[in-house]
Amino acid sequence: MTLTPTVSDEVRALAPGFTHVTVEARDLVNGPSTEASSALLDDAARRLAGRLRGRAPHEDPHMTAWREVYAAFGSKPSRTRNSAEALARRALSEAGLPRINLLVDLYNAISVGHLVPVGGEDMDRIRGGLRLVRATGEEDFLTVAGGDETVEHPDPGEVVWRDDTGVTCRRWNWRQGPRTRLTEETTSGVFLLESMAPMPVPEVEAAAAELAGLVEKFSPGARVTVHPAA
Repeated sequence: MTLTPTVSDEVRALAPGFTHVTVEARDLVNGPSTEASSALLDDAARRLAGRLRGRAPHEDPHMTAWREVYAAFGSKPSRTRNSAEALARRALSEAGLPRINLLVDLYNAISVGHLVPVGGEDMDRIRGGLRLVRATGEEDFLTVAGGDETVEHPDPGEVVWRDDTGVTCRRWNWRQGPRTRLTEETTSGVFLLESMAPMPVPEVEAAAAELAGLVEKFSPGARVTVHPAA
């Protein structure tokens, strides 16, 4: 069954320039990071440096737009950064980008290379579809604190991704929960690429096509579908 993420009217009103592209992949074979996936991350960091030309990530117009939207729903963008800005800061630091697993490396490379938030979810762990909504504050968010699983709740009005069980990602794309993340056992995944104006829609679509190509290359036999921007 196709997974079609939806965006609530309240979120559309908050961010009329928002666009997302979904890449759906089945029959995946994931595994540990490899030299090849590590090289992709290094190349993405070089692409990022060339794009920024000495500027800080938050000075890029796309990241500026994300900061404005974060502030609009009550989040402090300098403290809770969107996932692309957070990754970009790491890419430009001495520590560099983390190596997590093959599929996560692929989408992180796309995120950094195109400076666009990208997330990945295990479709077999999603219950009832993904929805981007403004939280009531009563939803459950399973996370890890101090090495132990714990349940938090989003702030009222916060923008979150959720399914029928609870929140899968807080503050739009700031922090993903462990319940639906991609692991080395994942065989079906959905990747979300999210953009704000002024990023042209064809640019985020090109990033999605590049990600689809990488998934097909690194997971031979995978069935990959790129859904139109919405």
